[in-house]
Amino acid sequence: MAYRIGVDIGGSFTDFALFDEETQTLKSLKTFSRPDQPGAEVMTGIALAEERYGIKPRDISYFTHGTTVGINTVIQRKGLKLALFATEGFRDVLEIGRLKIADMYNLLSKRPEPLIPRDMVFGIPGRLDAAGEELEPLDEDAVKAAVKAAQAAKADGIVVSLLHSYRNPAHEMRVKDVILSVAPGMSVFCSSVTWPIIREYERTVTTVIGGYVQPRVAQYLGSLQKALAEAGVRGEPRLTKSNGGVMTAEQGKQDCVQMILSGTASGVIGAAYVAKVAGIDRCMSLDIGGTSADVAIIIDGAPQYGVGELIGEFQIYIPSVSVSSIGEGGGSIAWVDGQNVLRVGPESAGSTPGPACYGRGGTRATITDAFVAMGAIGHSDLGYNAVKVDREASRRVVGELAEKLKSSVEETAEAIVNIAVSGMYTDTSALISRFGIDPREFSLLGFGGAGPMLACFLARELRMKEVVIPTTPGVLSALGGLIADVKNDFLSTVYVDAAPASMARIAEEFDALEARAVHWLREGQGYRGDYELIPSAEMRYRGQSFEIDTRLDVDAIRRGDMQALIDAFHQEHKRLYGHADPEAAVQVISIRLVISGKTIKPEFPRLALDRSAATPKGHVRVWMDGAPHDAAHYWRADLKPGQYFGGPAIVAQEDCTTVVPPGYAARVDAYGNLRITEGEQA
Repeated sequence: MAYRIGVDIGGSFTDFALFDEETQTLKSLKTFSRPDQPGAEVMTGIALAEERYGIKPRDISYFTHGTTVGINTVIQRKGLKLALFATEGFRDVLEIGRLKIADMYNLLSKRPEPLIPRDMVFGIPGRLDAAGEELEPLDEDAVKAAVKAAQAAKADGIVVSLLHSYRNPAHEMRVKDVILSVAPGMSVFCSSVTWPIIREYERTVTTVIGGYVQPRVAQYLGSLQKALAEAGVRGEPRLTKSNGGVMTAEQGKQDCVQMILSGTASGVIGAAYVAKVAGIDRCMSLDIGGTSADVAIIIDGAPQYGVGELIGEFQIYIPSVSVSSIGEGGGSIAWVDGQNVLRVGPESAGSTPGPACYGRGGTRATITDAFVAMGAIGHSDLGYNAVKVDREASRRVVGELAEKLKSSVEETAEAIVNIAVSGMYTDTSALISRFGIDPREFSLLGFGGAGPMLACFLARELRMKEVVIPTTPGVLSALGGLIADVKNDFLSTVYVDAAPASMARIAEEFDALEARAVHWLREGQGYRGDYELIPSAEMRYRGQSFEIDTRLDVDAIRRGDMQALIDAFHQEHKRLYGHADPEAAVQVISIRLVISGKTIKPEFPRLALDRSAATPKGHVRVWMDGAPHDAAHYWRADLKPGQYFGGPAIVAQEDCTTVVPPGYAARVDAYGNLRITEGEQA
């Protein structure tokens, strides 16, 4: 007997998805997160798996894990004290950035202080031109002096990011050698190694973030590896990556920048898999946990990707699943400001003390408490019996706000929910505009501990097609990490005209990337199965400032068909912007290659439909839409494929609660998903 386990650590709960390879069945559980002791919740969950399901550590053949250690290190600014070695004359690269204000709608907003202050930035004489040719030799004496100055300033590591190193890394490599000759134990991070993209600010800030988090991530992963080995878990643990793939924990210690967004990416991968199986071609995922709400766009079962995702206050320019944080989580705290106006967030109660209804010492009302006070939650335990809901505690803390607002408890609770949904609506509208989509054509797939609770309310405001709640929404992020493929991105900047004379160079770079990719997969990850190569190129019309990532055909590259590459770019440009210029000159800035090795995935069989009205286990009194209602109360495990019911209704299950408002109806599809639409019968 062998089990594959996926783990996702959230702000309130840590989720476990447990897949039995023999029976092809999926189990799940939750435990409280431990921000005071990251990783402790993982070992608690492994002990619970044995206690609850009889899964012994030696039965675990595959372990994958999404972590927020990296992003939390940036948010809390508790990373490595770094120095930056930049080309002389370009010491202000982090200060200047892209000359954008932090909030384009607030002229008084300020950009965040760089992770490396200017007095820790040292200019290094020596210069390459845009083609990578040396204009001025490297001043090695200046490097030695800068190292000594960095040591005197108590730097624990040095980032090396020199002009045009994406074309020629020779100067950066030599600087690293000189640093290590002066300070053998110093941690050195070179931009040409971390992610060799064009544009010095983007390359520099990405390398800085990777170096900044490296010690804490490496320490955490080392401790996790040791604890798992001591517990008897076989095999090397794997980490989910920002690009939606997985890699070994050992690689994660060295390549921290690739797993900064591992937690959020896992959820989207899980949602994409559910959407693909259920045949949902246009989907927006809504992942709401204890501290935040994240959305992503999924087309034809595939998540959308991008660069420039936010890590705290900074953007990071590595390929990643495109996820946007749009608002509050279930633990977000409601409060009344100095003008006696009700507000929600951004502060969260987290897992300790958590919402008041958790009975762990929380004394302030949260969104979860608001749903409890409305009567929508609290009729069964939460989090696999980890929480026995204290309904009176929720009414008490919401009541304190109600007194200030001179309103009833129920009205105040609903106002908290409405404010939270309003904030999500505003942020989601911006995302919809950016992608140019019509929400009426999209399904909203709600998951996370609080996603099913809020999904219908947000979908109603956005006039979305339907709401979809998967079978195990509370642990879908953990499932996403479990099914993620072994995947990595490789890049080479070529900066050539898209002309027949350049095709040999492009083919040569592609062959080199393919060799690196296959070596990484076979030797670095120990993967022996089939793999897929996905090539693309950053291309633009000559004179444009930015590029478009254009998917390329492997066979076209190998047969040297430059026109096929150019045509692919014109088509992508027209898809994005509605026009193309076939007569204009095109440039190829960089070649990218994604290698992906498939992993075992659970099969969700299509089940026969019952097509009958579901029978509730009872009725509960709830406050919705400004009035009290008798809502049918269902237990999710009792609902059969094909059954249907109308709202208002409450659907409880071990990992979350789904709320169906008045005027909505739900049915169970052939895969066990709840499909909720506006109307009397779904």
